[in-house]
Amino acid sequence: MKKLFLGLFAALAALTLVGCRKTPAKSDSKVFHIMAWNEEFKGFFEKYVCDERAKFVEAAEKKDDSLKPKEYHYDGKLVKWTIVPSEGGQYQKSLDQHLKANETASDDEKVDMFLAEADYILKYSNSKYTTPIKDLGVYNLSNTYEYTSQVASDSKGVVKGVSFQCCPAGVIYRRSIAKAVFGTDDPAKVQEKISNWDKFNAVAADMKAKGYYMTSSFAETYRAFSNNVTQPWVNDDLKLQFDPQIEAWMAQAENFIKNEYTLTAGIWEDGCTNEMFATGKTFCWFGPAWYYNFCMGNAQDETKGCFGDWAVCEGPAYYYWGGTWLMGAAGGNDDYLVGKCMNSFINDKDVCKALVKNEGQFSNNQKANKEVAAEYEKEGTGNAFLGGQNDTKFYLDLAKRIQIKGMTIYDQYCNEGLQKAFGEFLKGAVATKADAIANFKTQLHIDCPEIVFE
Repeated sequence: MKKLFLGLFAALAALTLVGCRKTPAKSDSKVFHIMAWNEEFKGFFEKYVCDERAKFVEAAEKKDDSLKPKEYHYDGKLVKWTIVPSEGGQYQKSLDQHLKANETASDDEKVDMFLAEADYILKYSNSKYTTPIKDLGVYNLSNTYEYTSQVASDSKGVVKGVSFQCCPAGVIYRRSIAKAVFGTDDPAKVQEKISNWDKFNAVAADMKAKGYYMTSSFAETYRAFSNNVTQPWVNDDLKLQFDPQIEAWMAQAENFIKNEYTLTAGIWEDGCTNEMFATGKTFCWFGPAWYYNFCMGNAQDETKGCFGDWAVCEGPAYYYWGGTWLMGAAGGNDDYLVGKCMNSFINDKDVCKALVKNEGQFSNNQKANKEVAAEYEKEGTGNAFLGGQNDTKFYLDLAKRIQIKGMTIYDQYCNEGLQKAFGEFLKGAVATKADAIANFKTQLHIDCPEIVFE
C-alpha cells in the first residue's frame, strides 16, 4: 500500500507540474533577431532548424552557393543576425547596448535570442535582461549535462540558458609526427607519453631534437592550466588574484619560447593555424570537439591539409574549454521561438545526433552522444578527421568529470588580456615580465575599473 500511495503521489505531482507549465504564445512580429560573435551556430541553425534547411543542405551537397537561400525564416519569420567579433569584449559591449535598448526598440531591432560563452555567461545569467528558460517553454533538461545548467544559472539557481554542446577537451595531435617520434600513433600509448606536465615538457625536448615543435602557440596550453585554478581571477572583494596555475602557465610559456619548443604566435593567428597544414611541423593542439570542427580548417583543406592524420587523447591535465549558450533576451519579440530553438538543440535527438555525426560536435544530449558512440563502436568507425577514432566514446568518459569552479564575469578580459600582454613580452616587444603584467593590469582597469589591484 505504501508503494502504491507513493506511486500515485508521484504521478499526481507530475500531472500537477505539467499543468503548471506554460508555453509562450506566438507573437505577431515579423523578425526573429539573434546576436552572436561568429557564424558557427548560424550554420547549425540554418542547416537543421530553419524553414529553408533542405535548400541549405542541397546547396552544401552540390557545392553550389547559388542554390543557397537569399533569406532564412524560422516558423515563417525572417531571421536576422547581428554578428560582432568577440575580441577585446566588442561583442559584450554591443550586446549590452542592444539588451538595454530592447524595451523601446522597434520590432526589427529587438534582440530575441543571443549567444554567450563560458568566460562571461555569469554576467548575463545574473542579469535582468535575460529570461528564465521555463518562461520560454523549456522544461526538460534530463538529457543535458548538469554543468551546462549550473553555468547558465543565476545566484538563486534559476536557469537562464541552454548550451547545444558539451566541451570536455584534450590534446589533438598529428598521427604522423607521433609515429616519427614515439613509433606509434595509438591514443592510449601517446597518452602515456604526455600524461602529466613533466612528461609533456620532456616530450617537447624530444620533439625539438627531431625537428618538430610541441605546440605552435605560446598560449596553446593556457586553458589546461586556467581551467584547473583553485581560486577565481577576481574574489568577492573585487581583488585581482593570480592563481598558481596561471603562474605555472607563464613559466611554461617562457620556457617553451626560450627553448624553441613553440612559436610566438597567438592561438588564433596565422603563425599558429598555418602549422595545421600538411607541411606543418607541430605535434599538437589543445581543444574540445568544437575546436577541430570550427578552428582547424587548414588541417581539413582539400589540397594543403592533412585530413585523417589526427587523433585525440586526454593529455597532461583534465580540463574543459568553453561552450556556447543560447539565452533569451528580456523584452524580445518572440519567447515562443526562443524556447522552440532551445528545445531543438537539446531535446531533438535527431538534431543532436546530426551535430555529432555531421559536424564533429559533442552534443548536450547524453542519449544522442551515447547512441552515436555505440553506433561507431558497432561499425568499427568513428570521426574520419581523426583517422576513424571514436572520439564520441572518448568524450563520454571525460564529460562525467567536468566541474565548475573559479568562474567570474571578468574571465574573458582576464584570460584574453593576460595572453595578449604576456605574448608581447615573449615576442620581445615588452622588456620584462613585470612590464607585461603591468600592461595587463592597465588594460584591465580600463575594461573593468571596479577591479582592485594590490
